Amino acid sequence: MLLIPAIDLKDGKCVRLQQGDMNAATTFGDDPAAMARRWLDAGARRLHLVDLNGAFAGRPVNEGAVKSVLRAVGDRIPVQLGGGIRDLDTIERYLDDGISYVVIGTAAVKNPGFMKDACSAFGGHIIFGLDAKDGKVATDGWSKLTGHEVADLAKKFEDYGIESVIYTDIGRDGMLTGINVEATVRLAQSISIPVIASGGLAGIADIDRLCAVESEGIAGVICGRSIYSGQLDFAAAQARADELSRAS
Repeated sequence: MLLIPAIDLKDGKCVRLQQGDMNAATTFGDDPAAMARRWLDAGARRLHLVDLNGAFAGRPVNEGAVKSVLRAVGDRIPVQLGGGIRDLDTIERYLDDGISYVVIGTAAVKNPGFMKDACSAFGGHIIFGLDAKDGKVATDGWSKLTGHEVADLAKKFEDYGIESVIYTDIGRDGMLTGINVEATVRLAQSISIPVIASGGLAGIADIDRLCAVESEGIAGVICGRSIYSGQLDFAAAQARADELSRAS
């Protein structure tokens, strides 16, 4: 089970939102590169970056901060990035800069043809960012709910060749109320590619619950507010996950 620290970028700073609300942002650092080094030193094996301004603007906004993180990390661990990625040129630019995986959410839902083209052009580098509430897919920085069912859309994009799915329960994100393990398992059982859980990670009990269902196809979890607030010790949690994985 891979624990993936999130670095959410707003106006060049590291923040956390509550339920995707840009007006409910807590700043945890002014230096994204230093934050990346912090998690690298703590034993992170992958980083998750989000260009929050980009998600709302529909275009990259925090590219400077992203590049600073990539310089800090070098080629030691993979970095995945989402937010404002709406065209193939942007994907190519980010991959050339050193991003390992590009996360596409809103653009995939609104324009499935774009997702198909992205998977065709950049196979193995495309992750579907599936944001949902009450089983329905959300778009536009979570501000709009669609009529799409979670599993139906995931299966469609699985056929296109996505590398994995990040499943975020937006009702829980940033709220420290616990991962929606049941919904994550249902999604993982409906597809054959890895699912990364996201939204609401609160503490070590969530890690235990996720490791217990890892065999269903849940490969990792995004760690946000819990590791910034100190509610979850990242290094200890990854060690715990490794121990449980070895035991299973």
